[in-house]
Amino acid sequence: MRLIRRDIPDLSEVRRITEKKRDAWWTVLLVDPVATPLVRQLAMRTRITPNQITWGAFLLGLVSAACFALGDWRWLVAGAVVYHVSFIFDCMDGKLARLTGQGSVFGAWLDFVFDRIRVAVCAVALMAGQYQRTGETLYIWLALAVVGLDTLRYINSLEIFKIRHSMRKQIKSRLREARRAENQAELTFMEDLLRDNPEADIEQDLGKAEAAAGAEATESVTAVPSAQVIDLQREFRHRFPTYLRMRSLLLRHRIRPHLVSGIEFQMGAFIIGPLLDSVVEATVVSGALLLVFELAIIYKLLLSTRDFTRTINSFERDAVTKAA
Repeated sequence: MRLIRRDIPDLSEVRRITEKKRDAWWTVLLVDPVATPLVRQLAMRTRITPNQITWGAFLLGLVSAACFALGDWRWLVAGAVVYHVSFIFDCMDGKLARLTGQGSVFGAWLDFVFDRIRVAVCAVALMAGQYQRTGETLYIWLALAVVGLDTLRYINSLEIFKIRHSMRKQIKSRLREARRAENQAELTFMEDLLRDNPEADIEQDLGKAEAAAGAEATESVTAVPSAQVIDLQREFRHRFPTYLRMRSLLLRHRIRPHLVSGIEFQMGAFIIGPLLDSVVEATVVSGALLLVFELAIIYKLLLSTRDFTRTINSFERDAVTKAA
């Protein structure tokens, strides 16, 4: 029985809810225009769940691998088309989860694991088919390279995320400590005033002091970032001023500055290469560009850690100055 959800908003609102504020250029230009309207229709007219779409994307990936394994160019084209459809499905599961509120931790895990398996299977199948077709051992090394680079990309991404999260957490902790210290100083000062003025309405003044302290405590959690901005990309921006202009231009179109990520690398190896019957060339170029952008991210992280160290040191200097 078909389920019709009548509370699904119009397409523009669905885009706002489901599409990421920043995404890969391949997704923004070639996937979202198809995936977002399809997600809206699925949400309105079916009972399909995000996990079912994840399974569908995975199975289509296996079909694509089977096409690649046959080696002939016509099958390469078929495999490339099926792989792109598989990737559209892969983007739809998250969109459907955000739109319908059916997201889950297990669904995120399933999506991640299936993505890695799909890349590995397609890489082995594509290069094995080309090895059988040509007999060149280069394709064996390319299969290892594709799997290795894909793994490197996601490990690096996860580790950088953890490091950035740790730095931000430490800075927020220092800011809260500083603000709590200021609150305590104000409270102590108020108590001194009350002791010096025994005729004052102590109960009323204490109530005002507690209210003020409560407001300050709330502000320390919510408003500190707007009051004191911590920039951990200051050195990178100083060294590469054109980056800001390029970044602003790309973000106006929702495209993230990391122009060759794991997504573009996959598309180069599994779509562009097969379509052009230039698997070696497309894989090598895509892999080289992926490494360039990954090294740029690592360098950016290095400069960010220097800004982090300077920021922490400034907190310590401020603490010493106030103590003196």
